[in-house]
Amino acid sequence: MDPLERFVEAARRRRARVVLPEGGDARVVAAARRLKDQGIAEPILLGSAEAVDQACRAAQVSASDLVRIDPATSADLGAHAAAYAARREVKESLARRMVTKPLFYGGMLVASGAAETMVAGVAHATASVIQAGALTIGLQAGLETVSSFFLMVLPEFRGEQHKCFVFADCAVAVAPTAQQLADIALASLASAGRLLTETPRVALLSFSTRGSAAHEHVDRVTQALALARQRAPEALLDGEFQLDAAIVPQVAAKKVRGESAVAGQANVLVFPDLNAGNIAYKLAQYLGGARAIGPFLQGFAKPISDLSRGASIEDIVATTAVVLAMGGAAQEAA
Repeated sequence: MDPLERFVEAARRRRARVVLPEGGDARVVAAARRLKDQGIAEPILLGSAEAVDQACRAAQVSASDLVRIDPATSADLGAHAAAYAARREVKESLARRMVTKPLFYGGMLVASGAAETMVAGVAHATASVIQAGALTIGLQAGLETVSSFFLMVLPEFRGEQHKCFVFADCAVAVAPTAQQLADIALASLASAGRLLTETPRVALLSFSTRGSAAHEHVDRVTQALALARQRAPEALLDGEFQLDAAIVPQVAAKKVRGESAVAGQANVLVFPDLNAGNIAYKLAQYLGGARAIGPFLQGFAKPISDLSRGASIEDIVATTAVVLAMGGAAQEAA
């Protein structure tokens, strides 16, 4: 079964509420229409009536039966502003100005439980989505780093059809420190546990395998591994590995000294920096024929996700389905 179909079915079972703060974009209203009609989610569109109506005309869809909220005139604006003011310890007048912004209003809907997730980014920079999420929802306990991952679905890998990998971080953390890299590894471990049908095995990647090369960049990866293991001693985390040693058993048998439950079997690949991660996922996508779904943000107390500025309607629907499937898995685990 195509993994995306599995995520769509999982989202349908929940039919949870997703807030789409960019209701003035034609792609967003078309995606909202599809999410509603296909029973994947209950969308909440944010934006002025005029902006949403104009987007509906451009997309040639009707949003008459969709939940639509204009943050500036919402009856709940005062309550969300008060909650934001208390959370951030700022004056309520400032909080009110912040919460009238769709990203912040959407974040407060998620924080309050009025929506399960927020999906945004077609009209906002990633940094803006992250800022709104951090100030309204906050970070997951024990983590200090917001990062991202792509779900990479290969048509075939070593005889397995629709093989899934988690690639992190490919969109957010440019040059992570050892502590930040450990956060990324642990967040990716949790994300993979909610998405993959097999046990997550996390490899921290480098140009070195278990000390085959000496460099400060290698040292940062080994330090990150040690920090991550201290915080999650039972997790399957290992490194530092070159890519082939991480995913090919025959190579791992030659390159990796000692026992490893990850070498040659990794399905979560943590790249040492954004240069490596961003290049790697695009190589897999364009040369390897992999489907790249995401990027998904991770590290927040509740799930939200970013979108590419060039995201299609299909991308918005797929991202929403995956985020809701992850949220459902997290609830079941709790």
